[in-house]
Amino acid sequence: QVQLVESGGGLVQAGGSLRLSCAASGRTFSSYAMGWFRQAPGKEREFVAGISWSGFSTYYADSVEGRFTISRDNAKNTVYLQMNSLKPEDTAVYYCAARNGGRSHSLINEYNYWGQGTQVTVSS
Repeated sequence: QVQLVESGGGLVQAGGSLRLSCAASGRTFSSYAMGWFRQAPGKEREFVAGISWSGFSTYYADSVEGRFTISRDNAKNTVYLQMNSLKPEDTAVYYCAARNGGRSHSLINEYNYWGQGTQVTVSS
């Protein structure tokens, strides 16, 4: 069992940056792979970034590659998403998720736990 709480969302102009945080509580956070997903109005939830339990492997959606960076600090039970060069199309509710097991970093149904989401709005 793990609980996830996102923070750091807000309003930013295109080209700006935000850093999202996901604080976890519960057992064995370090054993969970973590991911960030987002959902824009009228669209399905989509994969943004993922990181392995060790932090050795990271994965990114093509739309954010080179602009976003996922990282984790297991000592702080926290995963981060640094978002740079933000674009209006990045506007969405961003969700943190955790999985223990599974085969895919990007499949929604592989994740066991989800945060409540944090709104990111990028104005042009």
